[in-house]
Amino acid sequence: MGKAIFWVVVILGVLMLARVLARSKAASAAKSKARQANPPQAHPASSQGDPEAMVRCAHCGVHLPRSEARMLGGNTWCSNEHARLGARKQG
Repeated sequence: MGKAIFWVVVILGVLMLARVLARSKAASAAKSKARQANPPQAHPASSQGDPEAMVRCAHCGVHLPRSEARMLGGNTWCSNEHARLGARKQG
């Protein structure tokens, strides 16, 4: 009776180990597939190690990196919609 219990425990342990290994392999394969579908985009400022200049939207006042801003008419904008609306009047 003792040997039977021992073998049942050993078999259950091997099955649990196989299940854990299969899950980890599937998770790493999914991460690898996601990385291949969406390769990381390197920003020029991050590759040089220098901080990027921040600019302010003339409409809403939000600060954003210069590379993401829209430049039009001597002003900076956070979106095309704010460029269309124009500068907000102070007052």
